[in-house]
Amino acid sequence: EIMFGSLKNVQIVVLGICIALGTIISTVILSQGMINFKKASAEVIDVTGSAEKRIISDYIVWTSKFSARDAQLKEAFAKIRADLGKVKGYLAGKGIKEGEIIVQQVTTTPVYRLDKNGKATNEVEAYILDQVIEARSVDVMKLTAISRESTELIEQDVQFVSYAPQYFYTKLAELKLKMLEAASADARKRAEKILAPSGNRVGKMRSANMGVFQITPVNSTEVSAWGENDTSSLEKKVFAVVHADFAIIE
Repeated sequence: EIMFGSLKNVQIVVLGICIALGTIISTVILSQGMINFKKASAEVIDVTGSAEKRIISDYIVWTSKFSARDAQLKEAFAKIRADLGKVKGYLAGKGIKEGEIIVQQVTTTPVYRLDKNGKATNEVEAYILDQVIEARSVDVMKLTAISRESTELIEQDVQFVSYAPQYFYTKLAELKLKMLEAASADARKRAEKILAPSGNRVGKMRSANMGVFQITPVNSTEVSAWGENDTSSLEKKVFAVVHADFAIIE
């Protein structure tokens, strides 16, 4: 019995030693793994990619204004109403549909008589009435041409002013996604070029964020931190930037 008890104690001690050694070895392996993981996590390359594309606007908004002036408000209103008929008739004759026109409300501005010292009095000398009309169309070229020819209305005794058209691209949301994808691919290519001399390879993308996204005239060199959104030009340049971090594989 004594020998059996001693043997049992020895087995317990040996088992304890094995458990302790196993714990130490596991801790070392786990610690080494964490060190390697942290090392791999820290080895990244930060690059900036970009993409550029030219587009042609597919939607136009053209604004114009005509005015009437008379000492009597009623007469001024009659004149502005007659001019509206002329303007709408002119646009219809050029092929602009009724549904493509937005006629805004008439605004009235009183003109006060001046005294001998040049100061305004409370006496109304005349009334100036303004009416803004807006035309919108997917036929960009046609409406562009009309905006340039519309001063012909002056020959019809209309006090007409034509403003520069605004040009838009209706598929911008879809294009933006494609541009960001292209900019991300460009970022990876740049990272590969940078790492090539060292023999390292580019791993998975660790993080990415969108940089400036801007729309400018084709020949413009303007850049802003918040991005440009040009509406003045028919042909535009779209530019997208992506900042990305990639893992480095040794």
